[in-house]
Amino acid sequence: MQTTRDPLSEITPQGPWPYPRWIAHRGAGKLAPENTLAAFERGASYGFRMFECDVKLSADGEAFLLHDAELERTTSGRGLAGALRWDELSRLDAGLWHSAPFVGEPLLHLDRLAAWLRAGGHLVNLEIKPTPGTERLTGEVVARRVAKLWAGEAVKPLLSSFQPLALAAAGETEPSLPRALLLERWLPNAVALAQGLGCVALVVQHAGLNAARIAEGHDAGLRMLTYTVNEPERAQALWADGLDGLITDRVDLFDPRSVPAA
Repeated sequence: MQTTRDPLSEITPQGPWPYPRWIAHRGAGKLAPENTLAAFERGASYGFRMFECDVKLSADGEAFLLHDAELERTTSGRGLAGALRWDELSRLDAGLWHSAPFVGEPLLHLDRLAAWLRAGGHLVNLEIKPTPGTERLTGEVVARRVAKLWAGEAVKPLLSSFQPLALAAAGETEPSLPRALLLERWLPNAVALAQGLGCVALVVQHAGLNAARIAEGHDAGLRMLTYTVNEPERAQALWADGLDGLITDRVDLFDPRSVPAA
């Protein structure tokens, strides 16, 4: 397969874009417990320079990484994650569910992730994943914390969410932070929704994307990204369609240093 190098700042018809095309899902896909530091370290070992992860708030307002609203699937805890204080959450085992080598891996605080990312020169797509009912608060707190943690950095995290209220709150709190609207499926007004929220990108489940929809986003000045693509043939087709960024679990399969030539 012919490939081309993927520079950090690529100039395209939509202008400069500071993010790599390849993005590792929840740190390292499925090779390590998702959203933990071990996962980010594993993803980086395969050459990935950008990661996607999920951020929510503890009961006392601390930003930490977890995908589900409930704790059972990926930790030793039970119940609603957002109902516990960070000191309680920090004592949970977030690695045992995955495999024996990761027993004792803790939940990851956003501050610790930021320090690791900045030290290694890595970039991140932070999905704002509010506990139901806390959409606006979570958007505000995450945006404020991100602005502080990445102060002085030329390239800030890309904030995304399925929740328009969270995105709107993040934009009102820190207008300079780039934001993206997440969609599970394509909507006729997808581009207008993203524009109305002041987003710079749309991130759409890959089954909902094709060349015409990618072009529609580009014509409106949006970047077009997708999740979660794990098959080489599908990835190649989307790159040929003009895709700007692809989130994958298969950090062990794709070469993040290159993209298929269109």
